[in-house]
Amino acid sequence: MNFYILTLFPQMVEEGLNTSIIGRASEAGVLHIEAVDIRAYSANKHHKVDDYPYGGGAGMLMQAQPVYDAWKAVADRIGKKPRCIYVTPQGGVFCQQKAKELAMEEDLILLCGHYEGIDERVLEEIVTDYLSVGDYVLTGGELPAMVMVDAISRMVPGVLSNLESGASESFEGNLLEYPQYSRPEEWQGKKVPPVLLSGHHKNIEAWRRQQSILRTKERRPDLLEGAALTKQEQEWLNRLDN
Repeated sequence: MNFYILTLFPQMVEEGLNTSIIGRASEAGVLHIEAVDIRAYSANKHHKVDDYPYGGGAGMLMQAQPVYDAWKAVADRIGKKPRCIYVTPQGGVFCQQKAKELAMEEDLILLCGHYEGIDERVLEEIVTDYLSVGDYVLTGGELPAMVMVDAISRMVPGVLSNLESGASESFEGNLLEYPQYSRPEEWQGKKVPPVLLSGHHKNIEAWRRQQSILRTKERRPDLLEGAALTKQEQEWLNRLDN
């Protein structure tokens, strides 16, 4: 899968995505992650890419032409207009289901805004999706873009090894992941639940499923409405509320 991140700070993006699982996948050729410097497409001799907004207001606005030219250079190179995500707090909230959906794409462009945003005209021209990582404002789109690349990449076949498999991670089936334990069996007076030491795989799976439901109820009850619960699990959950 190919990611093209349009940014004013390519070094920030490159350094943030060249380590750990994502870095290894890039080295192996499973992923291609490229930071495209928008400043390189400025017609200004000082590589200026911002100007004052019409109508007044605080701050500066990224100009349309450098952004468009950076996007077009990528589109021309790959021979098509790929899906282009503008990372903005005005977008819909990015979630695990969206990560799975986007992982089906061959090419993705992520556009990182800065200053007070980007000229609306170029957004209308190139953007296909508006996505946010939460209801708060950051200084730029680079950190959210890196979050999205990380989450999407984990859904791409070949990125995770068997030991790192995402099949039972949080948000699978709209449930949070069950609690996990490692050695020693007792730490500061806290013991590993006996079922995990039993070697009885069916009982372990049943316990983990129950713990996932309980944890979701305690920490993210909003997710339960969309969770794929059996009739027995729903009845058990209802009894907990009584």
